[in-house]
Amino acid sequence: MESQPRVLVVDDEERIRRLVRMYLERSGFAVEEAQDGKQALEMMLTRSYACVILDLMLPGMDGRDVCAHVRQHSDVPIIMLTAAGDETQRIHGFELGADDYVVKPFSPRELVMRVKALLKRAGDQEYLRTDLQQILSFPDLVIRVDARKVEVAGQDVSLTPKEFDLLVYMAQRPDKVFTREELLRDVWNYQFYGDQRTVDTHVKRLREKLGHASERVSQYIVTVWGVGYKFEVSS
Repeated sequence: MESQPRVLVVDDEERIRRLVRMYLERSGFAVEEAQDGKQALEMMLTRSYACVILDLMLPGMDGRDVCAHVRQHSDVPIIMLTAAGDETQRIHGFELGADDYVVKPFSPRELVMRVKALLKRAGDQEYLRTDLQQILSFPDLVIRVDARKVEVAGQDVSLTPKEFDLLVYMAQRPDKVFTREELLRDVWNYQFYGDQRTVDTHVKRLREKLGHASERVSQYIVTVWGVGYKFEVSS
């Protein structure tokens, strides 16, 4: 059915693709598959997907290269599949624009929950429902919530869906301190699981992107040591 959210599953192991497809289809998703990075990139650049599940280690063009190329053209939510203990690769995946990761071997049910959480944040946010024309304006920073666009010092800044959600969530509540657990719960919708380093990596990448246009704006996201983060507009 066309109304079903379409998910692309990219993995060179047919067994994993088949397993993930089965669980996603049971949950009401339409699923397409790719077995290598080149095929995945071609599909992602020519078709629209609600979410992409992308294996990090692929023959030829690996998941990091695919993610980097796609992020030049699309903000589609991407969940990276990584090997256990491969922390450096996971962090690099975040830096290239992945929104989440799942470690192999993984629970298919957990993976489906993470897909649903990403889509909920991308299309069903409470702040979008309450005010479709909402614009958050600060010195050198304008966030157009309805259009999901960010302007820093007059320049458009491209953010991934999760980076945008994180920025809006904090900017709507200036000076409030958020713990990493709160951010995982409310931005990522992780009730019982989630690596707190996910938050740190997204904050780092968000600051860098804002900082390319304005160092002042990048400093609006303040680290509260031992607690978490807050959005604070410097005088």
